[in-house]
Amino acid sequence: MRSTLHLLAALLPLMLASCATRPPQPPLTTVPHVDLQRFMGDWYVIGTIPWIVEKDNVGTMDIYSPRPDGKIDIRYVFHKKSLDAPQREMKAVATVVDTTTNARWAVQFLWPFKAPFLVIDLAPDYSRTTIGYPDRSLIWIMARTPQLDEAEYQKALAEAARQGYDTSRIVRVPQPTAP
Repeated sequence: MRSTLHLLAALLPLMLASCATRPPQPPLTTVPHVDLQRFMGDWYVIGTIPWIVEKDNVGTMDIYSPRPDGKIDIRYVFHKKSLDAPQREMKAVATVVDTTTNARWAVQFLWPFKAPFLVIDLAPDYSRTTIGYPDRSLIWIMARTPQLDEAEYQKALAEAARQGYDTSRIVRVPQPTAP
């Protein structure tokens, strides 16, 4: 009995350590400002940590359109498993929640649920952007064209890593070749 108690006492710290979580990371840093008019339009998803509805999606693209009420319509278009598959679409509505920077949005695909959308990287010419999720479980590296120059992709990955993302989890999204 005594040896069992000693064994449990010796194993207790190991068991507790295995239950420990990583220390919290600082909040994601958004870009200082997003010009919403310049941000509108087509964005091809180049790399992502996909969420469940994005599994096996290829040729994915977000299309942002301003609404008269100040909100933003989002069309998420994609093909399932193959670029030759029929194009599908999901719709959402975004609300800018930080109107000082325009870099924090709340996106609603399904009422009443809203998901945070944080612009954490944006090329000065608006050719590339990265959208982050506060707990770093999701990310979207996007570009205005279906293909992104490798150096630009590496810049996006470096910024994601700087912000605390595990970039080994980011997968490239197959896109059509540019016309």
